[in-house]
Amino acid sequence: MAKIKHTKNELKAQRDSLKRFERYLPMLILKKQQLQSEIQNIESGIAVQRKLEHEVWEQMQPWIKLFSEHVGIETISRVKEIKLSEGNIAGVAIPVFEEIIFQHGEIDLFNTPPWLDSGVDAIERLVRSRTQIKVLEEQRARVAEELRTTTQRVNLFEKVKIPECREHIRVIRIFLGDEQTAAVARGKIAKSRINTQEPEEAGAAA
Repeated sequence: MAKIKHTKNELKAQRDSLKRFERYLPMLILKKQQLQSEIQNIESGIAVQRKLEHEVWEQMQPWIKLFSEHVGIETISRVKEIKLSEGNIAGVAIPVFEEIIFQHGEIDLFNTPPWLDSGVDAIERLVRSRTQIKVLEEQRARVAEELRTTTQRVNLFEKVKIPECREHIRVIRIFLGDEQTAAVARGKIAKSRINTQEPEEAGAAA
């Protein structure tokens, strides 16, 4: 325990600190709960995108080997731009997926296989889901870091600062109480001596 002064000023300072910690703690707990809830929501979003990704792969299984043919698919569809915005969760800045824009080249209907349109669509859906998963994982990482910091503060207040202040207040009150008791006792002793001396002085004077 840190050394403290056993004074009335220190007692007031410790009481003020205790009030401050007890006022902030509920807000920190509320923020912690909010962050935990947001992480669950983000994980649900990731699960949805992974399910969509899996469904696309399942749909592609019957003809996925056709992709081994060289059809120049990279010239037919490629990512042109990924649009993100900035959101905020409990004071945490997070990236938010808005849109992914693909640039499409011309398809030669006579020299490309008939499955190519479906193949391009499947690939774009996969890219879209994987991009959203990546953004959601970044959200989760940022929120999780804030949750870690908030949890540390909650534990600091609950397990260290508040108990420490209460113990300091207890120790100072005991010290001041003992000091007051001692002062009263000294006063009584002094008064008793004065009362004893007065009759002796009166007898000597007579």
